[in-house]
Amino acid sequence: MEKIRGLTPQEIVKELDKYIIGQHDAKRNVAIALRNRWRRMNVKSDIKDDIIPNNILMIGATGVGKTEIARRLAKIADAPFVKVEASKFTEVGYVGRDVESMVRDLVEQSVNMVKTRKKEEVKEKAAATVEEIILDAFIPPMRKSAGFQMPNGDTEEVPSSDVELNERTRNLFREKIKNGELEDRKIEIDIKQSGAPGVGMIGAGMMDEASMMNIQEMINGMMPKKARKRKVTVSEARKILLEEEASKLIDMDEVKEEAIRKAENAGIVFIDEIDKIASGGGRKGGSGPDVSREGVQRDLLPIVEGSTVNTKHGVIKTDHVLFIAAGAFHISKPSDLIPELQGRFPIRVELNSLNKSDFIRILTEPKNALTKQYEALFTTEGITVTFDEEAIDEIAQTAFDVNAEIENIGARRLQTVMSKLLNEFLFDVPDKIKPPAEIVVTRDMVKQKLSGLIKNRDLSEYIL
Repeated sequence: MEKIRGLTPQEIVKELDKYIIGQHDAKRNVAIALRNRWRRMNVKSDIKDDIIPNNILMIGATGVGKTEIARRLAKIADAPFVKVEASKFTEVGYVGRDVESMVRDLVEQSVNMVKTRKKEEVKEKAAATVEEIILDAFIPPMRKSAGFQMPNGDTEEVPSSDVELNERTRNLFREKIKNGELEDRKIEIDIKQSGAPGVGMIGAGMMDEASMMNIQEMINGMMPKKARKRKVTVSEARKILLEEEASKLIDMDEVKEEAIRKAENAGIVFIDEIDKIASGGGRKGGSGPDVSREGVQRDLLPIVEGSTVNTKHGVIKTDHVLFIAAGAFHISKPSDLIPELQGRFPIRVELNSLNKSDFIRILTEPKNALTKQYEALFTTEGITVTFDEEAIDEIAQTAFDVNAEIENIGARRLQTVMSKLLNEFLFDVPDKIKPPAEIVVTRDMVKQKLSGLIKNRDLSEYIL
């Protein structure tokens, strides 16, 4: 919540603009939804618990940025985020994933986020312990004898005993380890591993996913953890042992409690392809798969409106989880969803189809623009790639034309076009095109490489 505090809705939109072109209405609505979470958490009166998030339904063709908006929003807020596809769920009683699994996935994601942060907090302490373990592998410590020793004034010059000699050698090696002088030397370390293999149950079709995980965890807890010796380099040992020692220093019960609070108050669930579980063409009820579709909608309803779900990390309430649903709605309409579910997505946003000018901006403006990605790939081989403005215009025009001719898959078409344009160069580097070299992509080159993409209609049908 503290991270959101410093982000106003306008600043959130500016952050989203760095990666997503256009779709201003969608960005505004998700920015308001995100800021409202911080506002709710700071409400002083009892009404705080009654303020529920306004879930959002995004309507737009594939490849216009629906998923990217939700994913980037979660990154901005540092919130647990889960993307699921509604078409993968089945009604309770059918074989397949039930809708509660999305909430379990959200809690799992939240636990991993909190655990990673806690490990970062104890990293220094764990690193000191790991250093001692590595040192023990090189020079095992000697115990002091319990007998009486005469004081010796020359202890600084000559070691008075094996114990002192051992300590001085250890200090010498400790300095070497700190300075990274022994990183490639091999040592033998003990690695703890669970003694229980993965459990598979015959006839477990009626058992849900959570019960299976709980049984697996219970068996793992009963089985003693075995330690096996492994010979690795010091740098590898440091990574392995740091993970183990950091896990020992964090309190998992505290992690689980914090993770559930984080998932409840900041979690975002993105439900894609929600149009696939709507009864297409206005048909209500019906037979065959439509029964299961409406069943999934009925199962989804209590999760979205707020219910309690059991997970292996504890019980979570979904009242304040933000749900963002999305679908193309080519065959069906949002009104084909059951009325109760429609009511749980009060904010509806229509995303615009992308035109040629949008494609030009997508190729050049975002931080992760395709042109920048290919430039980075070629740089690793010592090759410089530059794109003329006219070449980018031609690439955008080709992508737009192919979308119009075959099927509109939005910005994803640019990946097909760029791949066809540059694959030959990627194959020839570094055998035929030797570094250092420069490739300048021009309009004529684009026309030559992509000439068959639209003309050969039969072939184009098989190209994504």
